[in-house]
Amino acid sequence: MTGNIVARRYAKALFALAKKAGKKAPAEYGKDLEAFASVLETSADLLKVFANPIISADLKKAVLAGVVGKLALKPMVANFLSLLADKERLPYVLEVSAYYRTLLDESEGVMRGQLLTAFALADARQDQIKSKLEKQSGKKLVLSFAVDPAIIGGVVLKVGDKVLDASLRAQLEILKEQIKRGE
Repeated sequence: MTGNIVARRYAKALFALAKKAGKKAPAEYGKDLEAFASVLETSADLLKVFANPIISADLKKAVLAGVVGKLALKPMVANFLSLLADKERLPYVLEVSAYYRTLLDESEGVMRGQLLTAFALADARQDQIKSKLEKQSGKKLVLSFAVDPAIIGGVVLKVGDKVLDASLRAQLEILKEQIKRGE
């Protein structure tokens, strides 16, 4: 819980700075922040270094400078990450990046979601479904498609915190419960 609050505060602060920096800055800062977060996701050792309280902030900043140099991040994002190192908040970078993405999506009118089907859909069908959902919602939709044969048939749509389960598996569960109750 504490990490989430901290991440939100830092993400909001960086987003506010990005909005002041120009029209394209929020997206650019987000891309840089995601690049750094993906490095941490792929390197568990690097994340352990940043999370270790025994390692000094100066040493963490030196390691950070090496990573930032290789990624060629914007100066504002590099300074932001340096501030996180000073405040011993680098372990929260993954959460900061995720919440920053949420803020960016809200400002651009973008919704993210996932469509789960029992079998893979053709690209044309995926585009058709995506455009229909965008038309219904009135927002731009970034939709990922996944396959889960366990749903038997139908779809499960997850957008934000909402889930629409129109799978055959869910319908069979409802029918099973109705039979148990004698309806």
